Amino acid sequence: MAEPLRLKAKSASPGIASGPAFLAEEPKAPCAAEQPDTAPASRAVGGYGALEKAIDISISELEHLADGADAESRDIIDFQIEVLRDPTIAEATGARLEADENVVFAWVATLDAYIGELEAADEEQMRARAVDILDIKNRVLGALAGTPIADFPPGSVFVGKDMEPSRFLAHDWSKGGGIALFAGSTAGHVALLARAKSVPMVIGTGRFSAADGDPVSVDGNAGAVILQAGSMLIPPLAPAQEPAGDTQTTGGELRTADGVPILLSININDPAEIDALDPATAGVGLMRSEFSITSVADAANEEQQLAIYRRVLEQAGDRPVTIRMLDIGGDKPLPGLEDLPALASGLRGIRLLLARPEIARVQARALLRAAVFGRLSVMLPMVIFPDEIDRMRDIFREEAEKLGRRALSHRMPPIGMMVEVPAAALMLDAFGAAAFFSFGTNDLTQYLAASARDDIDADAGKAAPAVLRLLAQAVKLTAGKPVSICGDMAGNPHYLPGLLAAGLRHFSVAPARRPAIRSAIIGLNADGTKAAGE
Repeated sequence: MAEPLRLKAKSASPGIASGPAFLAEEPKAPCAAEQPDTAPASRAVGGYGALEKAIDISISELEHLADGADAESRDIIDFQIEVLRDPTIAEATGARLEADENVVFAWVATLDAYIGELEAADEEQMRARAVDILDIKNRVLGALAGTPIADFPPGSVFVGKDMEPSRFLAHDWSKGGGIALFAGSTAGHVALLARAKSVPMVIGTGRFSAADGDPVSVDGNAGAVILQAGSMLIPPLAPAQEPAGDTQTTGGELRTADGVPILLSININDPAEIDALDPATAGVGLMRSEFSITSVADAANEEQQLAIYRRVLEQAGDRPVTIRMLDIGGDKPLPGLEDLPALASGLRGIRLLLARPEIARVQARALLRAAVFGRLSVMLPMVIFPDEIDRMRDIFREEAEKLGRRALSHRMPPIGMMVEVPAAALMLDAFGAAAFFSFGTNDLTQYLAASARDDIDADAGKAAPAVLRLLAQAVKLTAGKPVSICGDMAGNPHYLPGLLAAGLRHFSVAPARRPAIRSAIIGLNADGTKAAGE
């Protein structure tokens, strides 16, 4: 039997504690059925008035938390209330609002700037204050969204990068439990509180893999964390990986009748769909991230996005996962952002993300951090011009540098593009910065046939010959880069001969369509003709 993994750490509060792990970086986002009647999305708008109300709510929560608290705890809470009342923070946020930023992103950007300055400070005492500002940021963000941070189960071992002081104060430690932090500081407020309340705590473990509920022991005397067998320490930085569109698969091998290998992946909208991933599937060819982001508060919540992406990557194991960045705008509005000029002008996909970089930067950070947990590739939606990829890659590089300065584990994933606009499909040889291409035939068909969204189903069959001809031309322009198709045509056996003849060898389809496409592929030759005897 494998021995438990013992990780060296630094003691922040003496004592020994054991219990089920609570992973702080995997918040449980409520599903649609659990949303309160007062829709969070509608409460996340309203400009500065909404922010003032959220700050007042946060101050009231902190004052309630201070009732009956000891002197040390009260000092910490008073510090947070003082920061919330600081006029310079209000002025900085107000300036962003005047520049047409959404109230949620204006608040996040303002507080992130303070956090970044503190984390880069030379003195440990100053660096330790960063988590206090993070605490304030998340509390107000929760008030804006109508989703306050929930407590974790009594007796648990809290596992995360750091811990917010108010979260410590709100928790019932009488039933035991401990704290294991990837980073943290012995000079921080949580360490001070842990020592005062005799809660075992260690810091500086480095990132390690664990699942919610896994048994974890914290040795605050010796400075160690003991994990169950099979756990592992995650390297702080990892080299870039190959694009998810490559031809190496760990699932069952699929070949045409004449022996040509074919990749068959699945499309997912909901992270829960990954639970039923067939071992013979090559991976996830398309995850539509916008279906997991139901409001502006979600779009501003880096930790929530990280938790979603991490879950998909870990469930996929060593199989590749391609996550498409938010394809919002046009006929896909994001509740809470309807008032933005960028939306009013009809921008969609990458153009909207570049017009509102605050949205793109949060998602980029979440994707960079998630990439260490699997074989991630990132796909950009509705790309039309080559410079759009260059500009988005610049955002990823800038955010990666910031994560590096904060000592947060991350990896630069390959960045490719959806090919769903005819202008891009005809010029793929000009997109040298794209690591891979994936044809989205739904929009490609609509724009090629000049169809309205409501008429596309009726026009798809008539437009298919033109779409297939365009695909065949476009595949020749890809210069050997990985190519896939993930639109509805990929899941329709009727179009499979034409798609194979066009040179496509990687198909990503809805899970329900996978058996039919698999059966059709093995009955066809690579040029799309029927196999002998079929």
